Amino acid sequence: MSSNTPQQPTRDLRFFLTVPHACSYLEGREATTLFLDPQESPGQGVYDALALLGFRRSGRHLYRPHCEGCSACISVRIPVEEFSPNRTQRRLMRRNDDLSLHLRPAIYDPEHYALYADYIRTRHADGDMFPPSHEQYRTFLTLDQPYARLLEFRLAGRLIAVAAFDQLEHGLSAIYTFFDPAPDLERRSLGTYAVLCLVELSRRRELPHLYLGYWIRECRKMAYKQAFQPLERLEGRRWQRLIPS
Repeated sequence: MSSNTPQQPTRDLRFFLTVPHACSYLEGREATTLFLDPQESPGQGVYDALALLGFRRSGRHLYRPHCEGCSACISVRIPVEEFSPNRTQRRLMRRNDDLSLHLRPAIYDPEHYALYADYIRTRHADGDMFPPSHEQYRTFLTLDQPYARLLEFRLAGRLIAVAAFDQLEHGLSAIYTFFDPAPDLERRSLGTYAVLCLVELSRRRELPHLYLGYWIRECRKMAYKQAFQPLERLEGRRWQRLIPS
């Protein structure tokens, strides 16, 4: 079964466009977002099909950029069986050998929220997710669906990171990772380590891909995604190898 085209038709789904708004990634640009009708539950079959077309999930919403005159946002994924960690990534994996990992459903947890709020205040005070709130967290990262999961990272029982992800028919989809911004944890590179753990989880579950969301060449915050090689990009309706810049 090929993973380059949707396996389930999207039937008579309705989609909407947002009004143009300031782009969160490229200064001075306007963005428009295409999203699935909010009345349509993001069930597994529809989600599987739309993910192959570059759609992402935020809470109950499935969306993708649809900006006139701009195609900077590129959907990327890691072909799991072809991926081999580089020397820096192998060293990082050894450095985090002392962490314990725990899978959880994507439900609200006060301990998770406290870590999330600290992360947003410390690392993203200049972004559109500041200030954090309980409602913002719930609508973004909690979902009562069996495919929505959270992966906890603990150091001697202390919660230091959480990675939200979804399990699709054709891979895992990394939704968002937040972590303890304490200076003594910086060398652990917890964001990168979370991706490496999701690659390994995909491999163990015999899933061919890990979806990393959007990559923008001009966006410094997204540059880390190019460290995972090989990487595939969505062009039209086909996934093709992304040549490193």
